Amino acid sequence: MHREKSFTQLLEVFERKLRSGELVVGDRLPGERTLAETYGVSRASVREALRVLDAVGLITTGVGSGPKAGSVVVSEPSEALGWALRMHLATSSLPVADVISTRLHLEGPAMVEAAAAPDSLERDAALQRAGSYLDEMDDPQITDERFHFCDTRFHYELAAVGSNLVMKTIIDSLRIATISYVQEAVPHLEDWQAVKRTLQEQHRGILAAVVDRRPQDARARLEEHILWFSRQSLSFARPQP
Repeated sequence: MHREKSFTQLLEVFERKLRSGELVVGDRLPGERTLAETYGVSRASVREALRVLDAVGLITTGVGSGPKAGSVVVSEPSEALGWALRMHLATSSLPVADVISTRLHLEGPAMVEAAAAPDSLERDAALQRAGSYLDEMDDPQITDERFHFCDTRFHYELAAVGSNLVMKTIIDSLRIATISYVQEAVPHLEDWQAVKRTLQEQHRGILAAVVDRRPQDARARLEEHILWFSRQSLSFARPQP
């Protein structure tokens, strides 16, 4: 009879399989019963391990039955880190101002790298995607939720041009973390439509500086953009203890 193991031991098994290449992104995990029998654990422990893996962005779980049911290995670190930061921001243990300061320290140099990055099909594609998000944000019928999503993706695409993968992931997670306080601030802004127009002018200026290979201008415009909007919105954020 197998000795009962905790869900953390299942997580260690999952990690070893990822490191060895036995599991790769896109693989489908066995069902709960099979995992429980294979590793001698309860189905409750299996479910707990799967919940943790889902929360940290390593699996996505389909519902129901059939070929699309069950858990599939993915890699979405930005979402996981972003949500963790959002929750800690909600407790006020992490000041929003410190998140903004961190963004400045990371995204400014990322814009310099993006503007100086050598020509490549990947660079061209990322800049085109960034421009497409801005085009969508110009639509007067766009919802606020979609506007914020496109804003986040715009910054992500520019960071992706020059930053290494870890830097890109952290920058993206910081953007995700600040969505809540931005959404809370919008209803209090005197003229949200005017603010959106200014944001778009700033976005276009950042993109043009990157496209035209003006590294320091791209950094300066990005920093001005972040600081300008933080001044518009921070006054409505929940006071820090």
